[in-house]
Amino acid sequence: MTSTAPEARQGQDAGEPYGAQPPAWQQRLRRFGHVPRQETGLRERLVPPYTRPGRRFWAVLGAPPALAGRLVRWSAWGGPLLVALVAGLLRFWNLGKPDAVIFDETYYAKDAWALVNQGYEGAWPKDIDKSILADPSKVPIPVDPGYVVHPPVGKWIIGAGEQLFGFTPFGWRFMVAVLGTLSVLMLCRIGRRLFRSTFLGCLAGLLLAVDGLHFVMSRTALLDLVLMFFVLAAFGCLVADRDRARRRLADALPVDAEGVTRPDARIAKTLRLGWRPWRLAAGLMLGLAFGTKWNGLYILAAFGVMAVLWDVGARRTAGAVQPYVAVLRRDLLPAFLSTVPVAIGTYLVTWTGWIVTDKGYYRNWAATEGKGGSFTWLPDWLRSLWHYEYQVYEFHVGLTSGHTYESNPWSWIVLGRPVSYFYEEQAGCAASATGKCAREVLAIGTPMLWWASCFALLYVLWRWFFRRDWRAGAIACGVAAGWVPWFFYQERTIFLFYAVVFVPFLCLAVAMMTGALIGPAAEARTGKDPEDPGLPAGDPSGERRRTLGAVAAGILVLLIVWNFVYFWPLYTGTSLPDTSWRDRMWLDTWV
Repeated sequence: MTSTAPEARQGQDAGEPYGAQPPAWQQRLRRFGHVPRQETGLRERLVPPYTRPGRRFWAVLGAPPALAGRLVRWSAWGGPLLVALVAGLLRFWNLGKPDAVIFDETYYAKDAWALVNQGYEGAWPKDIDKSILADPSKVPIPVDPGYVVHPPVGKWIIGAGEQLFGFTPFGWRFMVAVLGTLSVLMLCRIGRRLFRSTFLGCLAGLLLAVDGLHFVMSRTALLDLVLMFFVLAAFGCLVADRDRARRRLADALPVDAEGVTRPDARIAKTLRLGWRPWRLAAGLMLGLAFGTKWNGLYILAAFGVMAVLWDVGARRTAGAVQPYVAVLRRDLLPAFLSTVPVAIGTYLVTWTGWIVTDKGYYRNWAATEGKGGSFTWLPDWLRSLWHYEYQVYEFHVGLTSGHTYESNPWSWIVLGRPVSYFYEEQAGCAASATGKCAREVLAIGTPMLWWASCFALLYVLWRWFFRRDWRAGAIACGVAAGWVPWFFYQERTIFLFYAVVFVPFLCLAVAMMTGALIGPAAEARTGKDPEDPGLPAGDPSGERRRTLGAVAAGILVLLIVWNFVYFWPLYTGTSLPDTSWRDRMWLDTWV
C-alpha cells in the first residue's frame, strides 16, 4: 500500500534495532487502535524521503519489481503532467467564448494592447468595445496616455497573447489560460515535495483544476490569475530552497560508526549554507507578483518571514542550541538580500516601457510640476514614478464607491457573493418550458471544494499549533498572506475573485486533510514491511480504518468533481433553461 498521509512516518530511527518492539502497554492498546509513535532518524527529519507504494500494491496490479520501479520514477512527472493536460483541455476549450468583452477585460485587454505596441497605456474612448469585437484592425491605438492603477506585468503578459493571436477575446485570454494550466502543474509538483507523496501532490493539482474560481479566472483577461501564478511560483521556489538548505546541513553533520547521522551544535551554529539560487528565484517571482498587483507586497513580507523561520527550524533540528542567534548571524542578511532587493529591482525593470517613453501618464511630472524639493538628485524618471505610485496608492485606499458584486472578505471562504462577469437572457428558447434561457459566466469557486476547505483550514491550524507541522504552517501562511490584508480595507470596494490568489493553498489544505482521512499504510505506521517474513504484520484494525478513510476521501473528491461538472454551464457561459439556471443559484446572494 502507498503511504499517503501527511503525518506518515518515513521509516524507523536508524539507531533503533530493527526488530525492537514497543512497550507491553502499547501493544495491549493496539487492539483499541493505538499506534505507537515511531522515532525518525535525524537525516530523515532533515531530508524526509518520498513515500513509495509497497509491494502489496504492485502485487495487486501484477507489476514486477523492475516495472514498478520505472512506474514510480515516471509518476513523479508523469502524474503531474497528466493532471495539467486535463486542466489545459478544460481551460482552452472554447476559450474565445463568450465572444465579448466581459467584466474588467474592458480595461486590461485594451491597456495590454497599447502597452505592447507603444510602451504605455492609452486613453481609450468610451464605448469602443463593440468596434474592437467587430474589426480590431480598424481601431487605432490612442496616443494620449491613460491613467492606470495597476503595475504593468500582468498587462505585458496579456499583451503577449494578443501579439500572437490578435486583438480578440481568444488573444487576450490565451496567456492567462497558459498560466492557469501551468499553475496546476506547479501545484502538483509543490504538493508532492511538500507532502513527500506523488498521490497527494497530484490530488492538490486536480482540486485546483476543478475549482470554479480558478477555472473562470484562467479564461478571463484579468490580473489576479497572473498574480496567483507568480505567488505560487515563489512559494514553490522557497520550498525547493528549504529542501536544498536542509540537505546541505544533513551532509555536513557527523556520522557515527554505525552510519547514523548525529547532531552537532557547532556545525549547526556556524555552517554557511552558501549559494541559494532558489531563494533568488523566489525574489524574482515575488517582484513579478508585486509588479502585477500591489498586494504582492504583503505576500513578499509573509513569505520572507516564513523562509527565515524555516532556517531556524533547520538549525535547531541539526543541533543548534540558539537557532535564532545562528540564523541572525548566518542567514538573515543573505535572506533579505536575495529576496527584497531582487523583488524591488524586478519591479522597477517591469516599468521599462513607461521609463523609455516620454508620453506615459505622469512621465514628465518631475520636469514640470515636480521641480524643487529634497530629492532632486534622483533621476527624473524615478521621481516621476514615485509620484505616480503615490497617486495610485491614494486611489486604491480611497476606492469606496459601491458595486453590485462587492463583498466583504469575511464571506469569501463560504462564497457569500460571487461576481457575474457576463450575463445574457435569451428569449424564444426551445429548450425551456417557459421559452427563456440564460447564459452566464459566474466567478465562483466550486462550492463543495470551498466548503470542505473550511474544515481543512481548521485541521491545518490544529496541525500547526499542536503538532508543529511545518507543512500546515506553510499552507496557513499562503492563505493568510492572500486573504488577511483585505480585512484592513473593508471600507474599500473589493470582490470575491481577489481570493484566487490563495486558492492553491486551499487545495493543499484539502489534500492534506484527505491524506489524514486515508491514514498511513501499515509500513508507515510501524516502520516495517508487513510482507517481509519474520516481521509483525499490519494491524487489521488499522487496515479497516484505512479502508474507511479511503472511502470517505474518495467520496469527498468525487463530490467536488461532480460539483464542478454541475456548475460547468455557469463557468463557461453555456445556455441554460431559466429553471436550470435558478436551480444552480443555491444561495440568494448568488443572484
